[in-house]
Amino acid sequence: MSEVIQNLPLEDVLGDRFGRYSKYIIQERALPDVRDGLKPVQRRILFSMYSNGNTYDKNYRKSAKTVGDVIGQLHPHGDTSVYDAMVRLSQDWKLRHVLVEMHGNNGSIDNDPPAAMRYTEAKLSLLSEQLLRDLNKNTVDYVPNYDDTEMEPMVLPARFPNLLVNGSTGISAGYATDIPPHNLAEVISATLKFIDNPDLTVKQLMKYVKGPDFPTGGIVQGIDGIQKAYETGKGKIVIRAKTEEEALRNGRNQIIVTEIPYEVNKSALVKKIDELRADKKVEGIVEVRDETDRSGLRIAIEVKKDVNTTSILNYLYKNTDLQVTYNFNMVAISEGRPKLMGLKAILDSYINHQIEVVTRRTQYDLKNAETRMHIVEGLMKALSILDEVIATIRNSKNKKDAKDNLVSTYDFTEAQAEAIVMLQLYRLTNTDIVALEDEHAELENQINQLRHILDNHEALLDVIKTELNEIKKQFKTPRLSAIESEISEIKIDKEVIVPSETVMMSLTYEGYIKRTSLRSYNASGREEIGLKENDQVLKILEVNTQDTTLVFTNKGRYLYIPVHKLADIKWKELGQHISQIVPIDEDEYIINCFVFNQLTGNEMIITTTRNGMIKKSALSAFKSTRVNKPLVAMKLKQDDEIVSVTKIKEEDKNTMITLLTYTGMSLTYPHTELQETGLRTMGVKAINLKEEDHVVMMNTIQSGETLLMVTQRGALKRVDYQVLQIAKRAQRGITLLKELKKQPHRIVDATVCHDNDEFYRLISRQNIQEGKINDIHLSEQYTNGTFIVETEKFGDILALQVY
Repeated sequence: MSEVIQNLPLEDVLGDRFGRYSKYIIQERALPDVRDGLKPVQRRILFSMYSNGNTYDKNYRKSAKTVGDVIGQLHPHGDTSVYDAMVRLSQDWKLRHVLVEMHGNNGSIDNDPPAAMRYTEAKLSLLSEQLLRDLNKNTVDYVPNYDDTEMEPMVLPARFPNLLVNGSTGISAGYATDIPPHNLAEVISATLKFIDNPDLTVKQLMKYVKGPDFPTGGIVQGIDGIQKAYETGKGKIVIRAKTEEEALRNGRNQIIVTEIPYEVNKSALVKKIDELRADKKVEGIVEVRDETDRSGLRIAIEVKKDVNTTSILNYLYKNTDLQVTYNFNMVAISEGRPKLMGLKAILDSYINHQIEVVTRRTQYDLKNAETRMHIVEGLMKALSILDEVIATIRNSKNKKDAKDNLVSTYDFTEAQAEAIVMLQLYRLTNTDIVALEDEHAELENQINQLRHILDNHEALLDVIKTELNEIKKQFKTPRLSAIESEISEIKIDKEVIVPSETVMMSLTYEGYIKRTSLRSYNASGREEIGLKENDQVLKILEVNTQDTTLVFTNKGRYLYIPVHKLADIKWKELGQHISQIVPIDEDEYIINCFVFNQLTGNEMIITTTRNGMIKKSALSAFKSTRVNKPLVAMKLKQDDEIVSVTKIKEEDKNTMITLLTYTGMSLTYPHTELQETGLRTMGVKAINLKEEDHVVMMNTIQSGETLLMVTQRGALKRVDYQVLQIAKRAQRGITLLKELKKQPHRIVDATVCHDNDEFYRLISRQNIQEGKINDIHLSEQYTNGTFIVETEKFGDILALQVY
């Protein structure tokens, strides 16, 4: 025997084979039929159980038997795929109305696997028998099974619109389908109205079909998306979990989730929420518990006291599967082809299927009634001439001869003669003729009704409507999913819930601000910060994204900026100007900034002006919800401006306030001399200034610390706390410079060296000079310090910093 080898281009072979495979999985695996809403494997499972008498009114049978029957007779695929399909038909969190009832572990909403098929038992549900009803009355076409040994139905009679009631999901080659479940009563109501008036619009049908009705309940949002899906087959909705709030005895509240979106894995959802809590991506959650039991689904999310539960819930809606988007993609097999179908097309296909089913069933019943009537008429005729019939039969040789004699002698038909010779003797009573006459009248009436249904289309539609109403009455259930017309906008209060991350924040004298990840900062190094030409760094701080920055300007205003609202910019890049975050005036510039985790507690902010006014206000007063506008920190006179801002703890009674003026005057006194006032006040006199003098610096100082100052000539001077004489507020103070007749020294900036400060930094527009603080020896009161830089080369000194 010689082999025939064909030489064919590879692309032709691949194209042909893949085309066949695609056609197979589209038509025979992944997509449901629009008429009965079932995929082939589901249809075969139900048909096999029905054929084997594994019905609702019988005992449960081992699932393995059903799977074996399906594989052996109808569906030659793996047992796992068949069992998985069978299990899904029994899961009441996947199907709106289960088609298979199962005893044993059939999985869970946590995506737990079902028990092996040898352990579980199953039978058809009561409703699934409505899909199979009248299957034995030639209502649908049958085709040979895979090995031509049996016949199987191409489609089930489906006495209710299963495609819409239970929905479907599947992925095929080039096609996918996502049809959500609906409420059976609503779908049947819409079908009945559509039968009466096929010209109804989708909007009119939506008076009856409100929208999807998921077995897991939840809240469906977006009527426009539902309408678009019903019109075109594609549309988008949002499914949101159903929640409520409960108060606990310890003063805390907890969010209780009672319904979750369709096809969401509950255990994965709980795990995700707990991970957000553990990673501190959402602040305020104490604990997440899955309290689901036999009474129903329940997830408890316990929150801290005074936390806005709505904000937490909104964050969870956005970042977990407490809220999901569902995209309609209503593709089904219609007339052997995959088709994207709207609501009207699906209902139309279903009604046409029912017209065919009822027509074929009526024809079947009519044929049987007419056959029986023919027999009854023969029996009645035989009973009317009973003696002659008996004599003819007795004189015949055998059964066949008797039948032939009856046909030839009395004009009986072959079928009537068969019935007569098979007649039992007890039937030859007077009562039997009455029974036959009653049956004849009943058959006559039945035949007339069946012919009327076949001859009158309206009568046929009435039969469909009557039977649909019966199913609706028997199986209707309340709607589980609530429908809301609009998709809620999720507003997240990031003050309460924002990812906790340690970052570096930088601010320059010219007002460029940014936050940078530690990774970018460490990769670049502190000195490689991105700066504009002739700009210098005012502050570099390690902060948290949950912190708040208060930036103070020379005009007595402050900017309230949550750190997370700062742009995340690489360390080597410039950052954004602060005016891009909060609009400030062109001649307004930055004085200082502080970062706080919370604007509460006993900290105070002290502000001082150029003309010698000072004010102390509680930190809590600076808390604000307005982040897009400068806020008043201190009321100023027209020709005045802020020169220094510092913070202090109210309980630090040993901490003094020290001020330094341009001419070198110094005044130091306890901060308790200042009374706390509100933000919109001018404060009190800080120091008694000479004419043409002004305040250069105000800071806090205590015993053991030193005061470092720089003059316009580039000299640094450091004095000990002991040199400063403690006085009263609003005095003139002592002088800390030696007055020269020629080129006298004037203070341009000063700062206090605290315990942990080791280095100083002198800053001009062009240069930076750094050194150790201890290299600057402590001076007496009347000295001008030590020259450090030549201002002709270094530039005018802008600022003095210690770190």
